[in-house]
Amino acid sequence: MRIDRFLSECGMATRKEAGMAAKRGQVWLNGAPVRDVSRHMDPDTDRLTFGGQPVLWQPFVYFMLNKPEGYVSATEDGRYPVVTELLPEAVQKRNPFPCGRLDRDTVGLMLLTNDGPLAHRLLAPRGRVSKSYRFTCAEPLPEGAEALFAAGMTLGDGTRLLPATLRCAEDRSAGVVEVTEGKYHQIKRMFGALSNKITFLERVSFGPLRLDPALPRGACRPLTEQEIQQLHSCLS
Repeated sequence: MRIDRFLSECGMATRKEAGMAAKRGQVWLNGAPVRDVSRHMDPDTDRLTFGGQPVLWQPFVYFMLNKPEGYVSATEDGRYPVVTELLPEAVQKRNPFPCGRLDRDTVGLMLLTNDGPLAHRLLAPRGRVSKSYRFTCAEPLPEGAEALFAAGMTLGDGTRLLPATLRCAEDRSAGVVEVTEGKYHQIKRMFGALSNKITFLERVSFGPLRLDPALPRGACRPLTEQEIQQLHSCLS
């Protein structure tokens, strides 16, 4: 495999960026600098570093995205832009998909991967992977709302929800809510059951993952090895 293609498919750099980095002496193969990134390498046996960091081939890609408003949690849509368009072009070729979904007007942490088995386990109801959201709402929440969430709400259509955690700010019109399931428009429907309306919703955690405060809205980055391990460990 060509070095520039390898770097591209690992999500480290586009082919153009790889060539520029090589000219700066930032691409090394088996302990020696490489100037020509069209050179071929064996991902299984050769040792490649990029900017001083080892580049390892992985069968799967794992990316954290700080989702902006207006994007659909899908790989394609006829009306709106989709979250996979925010990934590097080379990563898009690895066919990643959103692990779970956020509404078009909801922002924050999303996991995008092509690891189907892991995504299935993370989203399976029996896994009960926790998800936390920062919210603001139209009206202050009533005293006792925390107890209603903790007991497991029943929505107006009879849908029974698992217990959730609600932590309100002092004015009770903002806070954090944590759920362990992902029913359709669940949090908005929970607030609707209290005759209230969500005005802002941002996912700040998904299982062991926490939204990276250094990640601007609309930006993404690969998960670290530690974060990948934590995702697998939370299901064991």
